[in-house]
Amino acid sequence: MRLKCIKLAGVKSFVDPTTVNFPSNMAAVVGPNGCGKSNIIDAVRWVMGESSAKNLRGESMTDVIFNGSTSRKPVSQASIELVFDNSDGTLVGEYAAYAEISIRRKVTRDSQNSYYLNGTKCRRRDITDIFLGTGLGPRSYSIIEQGMISKLIEAKPEDLRNFIEEAAGISKYKERRRETENRIRRTHENLARLTDLREELERQLERLHRQAQAAEKYQEYKAEERQLKAQLSALRWQALNEQVGQREAVIGNQEVGFEALVADQRSADASIERLRDG
Repeated sequence: MRLKCIKLAGVKSFVDPTTVNFPSNMAAVVGPNGCGKSNIIDAVRWVMGESSAKNLRGESMTDVIFNGSTSRKPVSQASIELVFDNSDGTLVGEYAAYAEISIRRKVTRDSQNSYYLNGTKCRRRDITDIFLGTGLGPRSYSIIEQGMISKLIEAKPEDLRNFIEEAAGISKYKERRRETENRIRRTHENLARLTDLREELERQLERLHRQAQAAEKYQEYKAEERQLKAQLSALRWQALNEQVGQREAVIGNQEVGFEALVADQRSADASIERLRDG
């Protein structure tokens, strides 16, 4: 697999759409200082998923966008596409059957990044996963800068091992292992959180159970209270009814006595009248 061409638009010194072709396995880009040779290498790194602006000789990822000149206005976005010849079947997996692979990255002034794989929008990880173990990547041994050889000679064992693993094609397996370990760790963390949630729910259920029991007792007491109040009202009504009966009996007796007295008075009045007439 080899790089077939690079398509740039709005990228640093390549403001206009530009295609840089690599017609053979060996090609050279020559030109005076400041013509944009280093920008081509930056473009390759950027599309491959480089996330550090420092490694692209900038302060932020939007620095890859053409920022204007005395004769040209700044542009709103930058786009870079790499086209690879995969006719030798270097790539494996779902893209093994493709004779040509294109990856494209686009960024806007508001730092919105978009990735495309063979014209289909994808994630950054989808692109980095394809090239794991192939030697291609933003910081892999496929890009050798000035001073890199001396850095390899003076590299720490850990850094040197990373380069060797990438060259041997085992870095992708280490990456898969790291991802699996991270998933296991996250699973353990999730299980721990679920255990905490379960214990908290159990405590809440216990509190709710006690509250439910208290509510049931309250309802029982309220029902008993209503029953006792009804019984008390019945007893009071019965007592009042008996008192009313007694009062009515007394009033009845008094009315009988009053009527007897009235009759006696009338009889006396009649006797007096007779005596007066006689």
